[in-house]
Amino acid sequence: MTTKEFLSYMNSRQEVIAFSKVHLKMTELSNEAMRITAKLNNAYHTPGEIKALMEKLTGREFPEGAYMFPPFYTDCGKNLIIGKNVFINSCCQFQDQGGITIGEGTLVGPKTVIATLNHHQNPSKRANLLPKPVAIGKNVWIGANVTILPGVTIGDGAIIAAGAVVNRDVQTNTVVGGVPAKYIKDVETEE
Repeated sequence: MTTKEFLSYMNSRQEVIAFSKVHLKMTELSNEAMRITAKLNNAYHTPGEIKALMEKLTGREFPEGAYMFPPFYTDCGKNLIIGKNVFINSCCQFQDQGGITIGEGTLVGPKTVIATLNHHQNPSKRANLLPKPVAIGKNVWIGANVTILPGVTIGDGAIIAAGAVVNRDVQTNTVVGGVPAKYIKDVETEE
């Protein structure tokens, strides 16, 4: 199975059967991601070196103005799309096999976890995986220690308070926080 075929399957949101061709490709890509992130995380790198490692990890251009503070962890990298001027702070963990898109100008706080896979609830199928993408809009601010669960969409301009667990969609220009995350107020857009 090629990486392109794998991504197409994962983006179709079909169940991944344990030990299937898709599951084996998932393991192969995870091993590749571990090799690349080990290089990224275990020495100082210039911005240019970080860009090159992220391009190798994702298989696409690391966009203009995007930056990160390692360490950074992912189980794949190939299903991660990052917009221009995105900042990813240290110790983030992205489970991108189910697909993560981060819009332009978004700020991701330290120790953010983004998950895109669930296991099957049926114990006899527990090793099977259910992919659901996470979509983060433009100019979103994600605080420290936030967890974003599979299938969530976060609207443009939203703010996710530190420590929140986001298990449902977040509306544009709103502030949410808590466990589970709930609406707090609208974002102040006046200057």
